[in-house]
Amino acid sequence: MLHAFDKGVFETMKGIMGDERIEVPLNAKIKWAGSFYHYPLQFGDMVKGMNPFVLLRCCFGLLAYQAWYKIFPKETLNAEDALIQLYGRPLYQFFFRDFTHRYWGFPPTELSATFIKTKMPRLSAVDVMKKLLAKIGIKEKDGSAVDSALREETLHYSRKGAEAMPRLLAEAIRQLGCEVHTHARVCGLQVAGARVISVTYEDSRDGSRQTVPCSDVISTIPVRDLILAMGDAAPEPVRASASQLRSKAVAVYGLLVNKPQAINCLYIYYRDKEFHRVGEPKNAGLIVNPPDHTVLIVETTCEVGDAKWNGDPEAMEKIHTDLEAEGICRRDQIVQTHLLRTPHGYPVFSLGFEQHLDAVNEHIRSLENVLTTGRQGGFCYPNMHKAMRMGADAAEAVLGRA
Repeated sequence: MLHAFDKGVFETMKGIMGDERIEVPLNAKIKWAGSFYHYPLQFGDMVKGMNPFVLLRCCFGLLAYQAWYKIFPKETLNAEDALIQLYGRPLYQFFFRDFTHRYWGFPPTELSATFIKTKMPRLSAVDVMKKLLAKIGIKEKDGSAVDSALREETLHYSRKGAEAMPRLLAEAIRQLGCEVHTHARVCGLQVAGARVISVTYEDSRDGSRQTVPCSDVISTIPVRDLILAMGDAAPEPVRASASQLRSKAVAVYGLLVNKPQAINCLYIYYRDKEFHRVGEPKNAGLIVNPPDHTVLIVETTCEVGDAKWNGDPEAMEKIHTDLEAEGICRRDQIVQTHLLRTPHGYPVFSLGFEQHLDAVNEHIRSLENVLTTGRQGGFCYPNMHKAMRMGADAAEAVLGRA
């Protein structure tokens, strides 16, 4: 779904989507300590799910660690160090350690501190103590404004689903006299000097190949694939660095369910299930046929070739068991299952990735007519409207030098 935070992007997409655009109030939840809370989860919600003794230990641990690192600063070597500096060891062990390991498939000690520093908010020890005091009845009169600010928002969608945005955008591009090639996998870039002079792509439907001459290239494919598509035109050390930039694969199970409604919100995040999020787009206005059925989007992280990636019976069994345990749907209510997957779901900020990304980006900057952008192209974590803004900025940069 599209946020409206970037007014330029939003107004452009609003005009392109026309009557297909519908407004949807944000209604997301997270399952935490046996209860449901609004998403994004706030610290005030976290403390509600904690045993009072655990809460005290976590709060005073946060105070102690923040004070210690203020007096004795220490370089963070990995995500574990960064999380402990942000939240203290007790809260890290209680809330973050196992979930982070489960999500990425490896322990936080193998994840770069850069990920935590760029993605996680810092908890002020003062704010934490205010939350603790509020729990025992000592509150500030205006203490709720910050917590609720990010929970109320209008999102933008289509009754035909998320496919409406790229479909309508492609139609608008064609109406401007441009070409859009779909089912196209980039398999080669031809480099002459400091310029890419053509791009070769393969049609995934019939395997045919076509080469397109170009004056400029804006790439949103994984930056690793961009470098490898250059072949020997990219120096061997750069190709070696590109091969070290990994992505976390995602497998999404789309389920047609014989049930009018399965959950009472847009989506729910889970911390300890086979899936990390379940969405019901019908609750956002998606038209589902038959009308007394619904659609569930069950999102999982995985590795290419594992059980969840392949949709093996053992993976399906675990997913069905968790769906039933959560009261979302029964096995016998699942009419159809569609598996969508990508090897490039999330860039992996593994230890030492920074030096490899720097080497790759330095080589790309040496090419006069190439820009790489977006989540995969930039090896970063923008949400959809920010990724669109990155694309617009790249286009404007090319137009500016035309």
